[in-house]
Amino acid sequence: MTAWIATLLTMTAMAGEVAPGEKAPNFALPDLDGAMVELESLRGKTVVLEWFNPGCPFVVYAHEEGPLKDMASRHTADGVVWLAVNSGAPGKQGHGVQVNKDAGGEWSMSHPILLDEKGQVGQMYGAKTTPQMVVIDPSGVIQYAGALDNAPLGRAQGKTTNYVEAALADMAAGREVKTSHTKPYGCSVKY
Repeated sequence: MTAWIATLLTMTAMAGEVAPGEKAPNFALPDLDGAMVELESLRGKTVVLEWFNPGCPFVVYAHEEGPLKDMASRHTADGVVWLAVNSGAPGKQGHGVQVNKDAGGEWSMSHPILLDEKGQVGQMYGAKTTPQMVVIDPSGVIQYAGALDNAPLGRAQGKTTNYVEAALADMAAGREVKTSHTKPYGCSVKY
């Protein structure tokens, strides 16, 4: 029985289930110009990871008229590092340098789009959907993981809550993040 439990725990760890309070796994990925971006080199800054697929209707809505239209630029102006991570495999929806450059230009994205073509970083973080979000504090600890908000395609049941905005506000005020984990929604990551 003990060997079975050890095997199960190893498989769970390999599946990349990250949780708030854990140290964010380090990675290095190329941006659309081929320059490598390493998470560890950003220590000392708040970092937002956004799983990205420019062909996903949830991502299109969020960047064209939804909350991601200007959210990254507002927070990067305050010193937050925002990284879009595309874990799509070659031949899948939203894959390719030019497709991502075109989307980034159309949506005025000034932050890096990183390519994770083998899906290793997405799997390490347990990314299941686009957009899926992770907020990492300056010490490298995950403070939030989950959905962008509670309003897929702009439709909330009740009051709209932007979980990423709330987490960043809590962190900036020196408070514990009130909502640290939610279930992500959107298109499946195209591994």
